[in-house]
Amino acid sequence: MTITKENIKMTKNIRWMLVFYDMGVYAIAALLLLAFYAGDDKLSVRGIFEQAIISIICIFAARIIGNIYGQVWRYGGIQCYIRLLFTDFAGFLAYLCLESILPIQHITFGRLLSLVSLNLLGALAIRMVYRYAYKCGNHDTLKGKILLALFRIFSGMEVGNDKDIQKIKVAIIGAGRVGVGLAEELLNNSEASYTPRCFIDISKEKVGREIHSIPVYSEDEVTLRKLEELEVQEIVFAIPSMDAEKKKELYDYYKKAGYKLKVYDFPTVYAVGGKRHLREFDVEELLFRKPLAVADERTNAYYKDKVVLITGGGGSIGSELCRQLAKMEPKQLIILDIYENGAYDVQQELKIAYGDNLNLQVEIASITNRKAMERVFETYHPQIVINAAAHKHVPLMEHNCIEAIENNIFGTKVVVELCEEYGAERFMMVSTDKAVNPTNVMGATKRMCEMIVQSASTHGKVKYSITRFGNVLGSAGSVIPLFKRQIAKGGPVTITDKRIIRYFMTIPEASQLVLQSGAIANNGELFVLDMGKPVKIMDLAENMIRLSGVHGVEIVETGLRPGEKLYEELLVKTEELDKTENSMIFVERDTPLSAEEIQQKLDMLKEACDTGDDQVAKETLRKVVPTFKKPEEVNKKVASLEEKKEQEHKKKGMKVAVF
Repeated sequence: MTITKENIKMTKNIRWMLVFYDMGVYAIAALLLLAFYAGDDKLSVRGIFEQAIISIICIFAARIIGNIYGQVWRYGGIQCYIRLLFTDFAGFLAYLCLESILPIQHITFGRLLSLVSLNLLGALAIRMVYRYAYKCGNHDTLKGKILLALFRIFSGMEVGNDKDIQKIKVAIIGAGRVGVGLAEELLNNSEASYTPRCFIDISKEKVGREIHSIPVYSEDEVTLRKLEELEVQEIVFAIPSMDAEKKKELYDYYKKAGYKLKVYDFPTVYAVGGKRHLREFDVEELLFRKPLAVADERTNAYYKDKVVLITGGGGSIGSELCRQLAKMEPKQLIILDIYENGAYDVQQELKIAYGDNLNLQVEIASITNRKAMERVFETYHPQIVINAAAHKHVPLMEHNCIEAIENNIFGTKVVVELCEEYGAERFMMVSTDKAVNPTNVMGATKRMCEMIVQSASTHGKVKYSITRFGNVLGSAGSVIPLFKRQIAKGGPVTITDKRIIRYFMTIPEASQLVLQSGAIANNGELFVLDMGKPVKIMDLAENMIRLSGVHGVEIVETGLRPGEKLYEELLVKTEELDKTENSMIFVERDTPLSAEEIQQKLDMLKEACDTGDDQVAKETLRKVVPTFKKPEEVNKKVASLEEKKEQEHKKKGMKVAVF
């Protein structure tokens, strides 16, 4: 609603108009219960006058002291009505005391209570009608016009419809707590750019009813024709718990119909510093399953009051680990990273969110620099160490094998040794599905790291665990940000091979998995997550183009990159899996190598790196990691299997055609 400038000047007089109406209500109540009462204690004219004066003074004095007339009642919530209730109760007590001690004609306690109660009910009714008229008045319906007239009579303000016409009319999917909360915000905020026209919900209890005078329709009732009648321009999704498939189905339906679609972000108790706002859909929300909530209260309790060090804390996974841990109230959180910009960004984010409530420290160092790492361990004596520092870009590491070995393998070795030396309780390693039967340097180095950690678990004092997961949505260097940029430019979208499949998960999922694995681990476990069905990258590209609404974007195959294979695995031995208390997390059984065997492998790698020859280093890496295969070997097998499948499909199609 809009209020003209002339009417804004009149808002100061509204409180006095409210006093006037309250006086009218009191007069009615007093006439009924003081003057017109014909019982045994019927008052004389003087008695009526005395009782009226005392009651008016007590009631209205209490309301003035309680700042009742300082409330903006057209925006008033339950707290305003509770305040009125308490102030009138205080006025009643004062009235009761004065009436009993003053030399005046007395009335019964029941009559006195009835007067105050009837007056209170009238005052509440006026305010409720005023607020309802303000919120629900409009120029479109007879009911709305009546309410506008009541608002004008009550406040003296003329309400126009210019701004309502300019507002974007929306249908809200979800008439639950979040959806109703959104509607209330839009109705109470005269400056809001949106106005709700209807709810869409599946609840039989709500369908066919009204919430804040907004009708609730079922999905079947809200046809495109109905939305046209309501002049709906945009659809807002306000069900955070909606199934991903259902969300995608509704998205496709309304998007095809030409509606703009938005999501209402309603922060949970865990979203520290989160704000409510309407935003566009992220493509990731429509491509995959609903993110899994992995963390639990046990996990939170495990990290509370602990000193936690996160290496690679400024990276995609590391920074999210910091965010998750910050919620768990650690004694101290240390972010360590060689890349100062990433560490600075997450530091500032956490400072804004938590202020002095989080003991946060940042150290800029490489995990390969033993002296620097010794200073960190000496200073903080971390109880829990999470190693998320690593070179992870597959093609780049193919041409920088020595650097990958130095950072990933020998860096991990440094951190493991310092954990033992300085008495850490737990070491947790972040690994990848590319470590399973690796076809590239990055994957092979991570597999070697896994072997180092598993070996250390057999003879060290520290408890160790490894967490392995697939591709992470939105992480630095991942395919989705690349596709987004390419689509925004109008294409083409480049994929290396249309046959490639990958497992995907969100950054919060991956981070929560790492943290929970540390909480439930005994020692030496290699945890993997049930990540559901793999995603074909070709399908991913097609869906992202379609969901973006951009037309004419071409998909181009560029050929497999160095070290890239057509599929990724999560397990080395799929038949050897142990369940955990979490149905989504499994443990792979593997036989750890001895400390002597690990040291022999490390010596070989050190000698190879000292040559300065990447090719020599790669061949040595292939020797120390027996599962390290050439990508051509693996891809050839996959390609032949794909060809067989296609031939079988063709044969089936021919048989169907014959019959």
